[in-house]
Formats: sequence, structure tokens, C-alpha cells
Amino acid sequence: MGRLIEFARITDTLLIDSDGVYDPADVNDRMLLGLKGTMGEVELHVMAGRLQAAKRAAAARGELRTPLPVGYVHDAGEVVIDPDAEVQAAIADVFAGFATTGSAYGVVAVFAGRRFPLRAYGGAWAGQLRWGHLTHARVVGVLKNPAYAGAYVHGRYGSRRSVDEDGTVRTMMFERPRAEWPVLIKDHHEGYITWAGYLANEAKLAANRTNTGARPPREGCALCQGIITCGSCGKPMRANYHTDQRPAYECSSRADRLTTPTCRSVAAATVDAAVAAALLDALTPGQVALALSAADQVTDRHQRVSRAAELAVERARYEADRAERSFHQVEPENRLVASTLEARWESRLAALAEAEQSLEAARGLLPPLPSRAELEKLAADLPALWHAPTTSSKDRKRLLRTLVADVTLLPEPDPGKARIGIRWHTGATDELTVARAIHPGTAKRSPSHAVEMVRGLGPVTPTAELAEKLNAAGLTTGHGRPFDVKAVQWIRHAYKIPAPAPYGSGEISVTEAARRLGCSTGVIYYWIDAAQLDARRGPGNRLCVSWNDRIEAACRHRIDRSGHLTPTRQARHR
Repeated sequence: MGRLIEFARITDTLLIDSDGVYDPADVNDRMLLGLKGTMGEVELHVMAGRLQAAKRAAAARGELRTPLPVGYVHDAGEVVIDPDAEVQAAIADVFAGFATTGSAYGVVAVFAGRRFPLRAYGGAWAGQLRWGHLTHARVVGVLKNPAYAGAYVHGRYGSRRSVDEDGTVRTMMFERPRAEWPVLIKDHHEGYITWAGYLANEAKLAANRTNTGARPPREGCALCQGIITCGSCGKPMRANYHTDQRPAYECSSRADRLTTPTCRSVAAATVDAAVAAALLDALTPGQVALALSAADQVTDRHQRVSRAAELAVERARYEADRAERSFHQVEPENRLVASTLEARWESRLAALAEAEQSLEAARGLLPPLPSRAELEKLAADLPALWHAPTTSSKDRKRLLRTLVADVTLLPEPDPGKARIGIRWHTGATDELTVARAIHPGTAKRSPSHAVEMVRGLGPVTPTAELAEKLNAAGLTTGHGRPFDVKAVQWIRHAYKIPAPAPYGSGEISVTEAARRLGCSTGVIYYWIDAAQLDARRGPGNRLCVSWNDRIEAACRHRIDRSGHLTPTRQARHR
């Protein structure tokens, strides 16, 4: 309005309404137009406020009509379940799939090759039911929507504006915490799940968020994945699957190069077997009775701690309400008293906020406890369920986490052992010391006694004879088989144990004989085959040629008489 009046004044334009004609260049007319504009803005503000108040009042009664999620429709002003049986089955299967798989991505996998409904709002498809693929975002939206629990909610989302560096104003939507929802009416309409089920799904989704530090159970076979911690540096240990699918727990400090001297990695089978045995051993009738008694005591202790924090919050809220009433009762003209009461009110609000934070922190520090019914049921059928071939690794992890809070790999100076600490949900702790798993290659090595015998006798004893002595001593290979020539040769190669000299006194090799005579090795082999040169088979099937000055002279005479053998110059000079 102000810009219109200013533009009309500059262009000498008159403004006309039902009451008269106004000249913006005249100060009196200009003041009258400004007053009318202000009154119009106030009137619009009052009308908008009344409309918003009526909207909030209707929402408080649960009567404000808003777009419904798929699976619900409006019927004569009431919210009812969609009569389409296929839509009902799809929505129900989402919650059933989440209860089975425990993750939103698991629900997506369940719906592979199956379509999911979508109710369109606005556009050419407004109000129509469409079908498409179920995505992860859709699953999370369904699970987090309180309407499916029969609740009516208004004000679940809010908006805030921000200004970018270039001056652009942006409006962003955000989700308010449940405690700040303006309207929440439970049992407003028929739900697909109960309110308790909705809260349980919400807690499970929060527990699946790994970016907040949560470690939900995964599909791998590493049983303690997500709940095992390094007892040396205090950081979580991650499950690493090697090429042969043998998982191992490795300290996460290794990636940051912050490992301590006592940080260790351990084969997952070593820890998993010990923890699983401790879990099954703890479920004897006597141990179950003790666990139930301990659970009752821990529950009572948790309730006392929470109750103390709740009473502190109630007192702080009472003090804040009292300070607020005192502030509103003072006269506005009495500024000195008003400022004092305002400061007191702010301090009480700060104390209330601190008490509420303390309450949330106390609740967060308390580990979730299994119910008595859950413990009794697990005690009856857990061993059979644990060993059942149909039980997946993910299900075993869930069963383990029902009773075990976390596992710690404690420092152990003996490299052949592992020390494991187990903390139960009841607050009790156990400590186990087990032998580390031996690497398959190490387990198949030859016994140390056999290696020492080969090392002592090997340089002077032929391989075949040494194999006979090892067998006579009752020793076997790493595979449990008797020693043979190849097994002894492998020990010589692995431990660099020399074999006895293959040539006796007065013997040389075929190659050496050919070198001395200046001929090829084929000539030597021909003479041996023709019985013109004596030789025997030695260790390793080597040919050991008998040699002395007389034999060498005879061979040289044979070469000189031969018409096709031409000795080398070096041999002639000899």
C-alpha cells in the first residue's frame, strides 16, 4: 500500500475509493490513506488469527480434516481403514515384515517383486490410488506415521526460515519431538498397530541408525558384532570378513593408528564359541531363578533412580509455574518489580530445562531390561532354538542381545589365549579365558619333535632312511600320516636343512665328468648305457660316476681315437 501511494504521488495520480478522491501529494490525504491501510492490515491480521484459532480448535477436537496416509479414507467425517483388501494387506505386511526382519531395508527385500499402494494428493491424479515399488523412504514413512497406530496428530512438522549468504530466503521443514506436538489424540480411529507397537518400532528404527553410534545386528556370522569392545583402548571392535569368510574382530583404533600396545585382534570363532556357551550355561533352572531375582532388583533400582529424577523435574516445573504466575500478576508499570520477577522466571525455566536433561540422561544410561516373561520363555526353548538349522545368524544375535549387554576383549599377555568379559543386562559380569584358535596352516605343520629329529640327523642321513627312523619313533606329519620321502624333503626345504652329500669318495657327477673331458653330457650318458663307464644311482636318483686318474686317461684315449668327437681346446691343453 505504501509503495502504491508513493508511486501515485510521484506521477501526480489521484486515488479513488468508495469514500472519496485522494491526492497523495497532499499531506492530509496522504495521512488518511496511511491510516486506512494500517487499519486494513490490522483487520486482515485479526481475521487470519481467528481462522488459525478455529483451525487449532478443530485440530484439538480431532475434527480438522487433513490428507490421510495410504490405508485410510474419510467416510462421513470419520477416519476409517481403506475398504480395499489389497491395500489393507500391503500395509499390514509392512509392519509384519518389520517385526520379522527388524529393519526398513529388510521390508523392502520382503516386497521385492510386489507392488505397494500410494494415494496421490493434488494434480491430475488427486485422490486416486496408484501402485508402485516400495522404497526405503516409504517404509520409514509408514513406520514413523502415528496415524497407523490410531492416533490423531496435528503440528507434527514445523517450518523455519533461513537467509543464505546471497540473501535468498529459504523455508525448511523439520519434525518436532513427540513432546512438542500441539495435538496428540490416541485411539482416535482404528489402527493397524497399537500405540505400544508404534513406540517399539520407533525405538527399533532409532537403534538401527549407525550414524548415531547404534550397532544393530547384521546378517554376518560374527555373533558378537556390534557389542564387542576393545578392553585396551575402549573403542568398539569391528567384524572383518576375510576372503575365506572367516570373520575376525579387529580394534577400530587400527584405522586411526591409535592402537595401544595391548590392542589385539581375535578370530570371531574364539569369542563366539565362549560367549554362546556362557549364554546356554546360564539358562539352567537355578541360574534362571537367580537371573529373575536379579532382574527384579535391578528393575527396582532403575525405578528408584528414574523416580528421583522425575521428582526433581516436577519440583522444577512447579517453581517455574509459580514464577510465571508471579510475573503475570505484577502491574506492567512497576518495571523494577517486573524485571526482577522476569529474571526469576528465566532462572526457574533454566533449572527446569537442566532437570529435564538430567532425567533424559538418567534414562539413557540405564540399559533396557528384558521382561520376566521374556526370560522365562527363553529359558524354556533357547537351547533348542539356538542350535536349530533354521535359526539365522541375525536371529542368534537378537537372542544373545536379549540377555547379554556387551562383550569386552580384555588385555592378555599370553598371545595364545584370549580373556573375555561378559556384561549381562542384569548387571552381573563374567570373565572367561580361552585358547585362541590356531591358524589352519599352523595346525598342519609337522610336530616340533619330528623337525628337531630331521635337523639333527638330516645332514648325515639319507632322506629315505630318515623317513624310516621318523616312523619307527612313532611320529606323524601335521596331517596325521606316516612320513615318506616327500614329507622329509619338504621339512628339509621349509627349515633349510641340508641333505648328505650325494657323491661318495672317487665319484663325480655326469656334468662334472663332461666338463673335465671337454665333451657333452650325452657322450657320458652313452658310455654309461654301453657299460664303458661305471655309475650308480644315488640319492635323488642322481648318477654317481666312478672317477680316478686311470678312468679319466682311458676316457681321453677313447675321445682321441673317435672320429666324430672333437675335444675342446681347453681339454687338449690339459
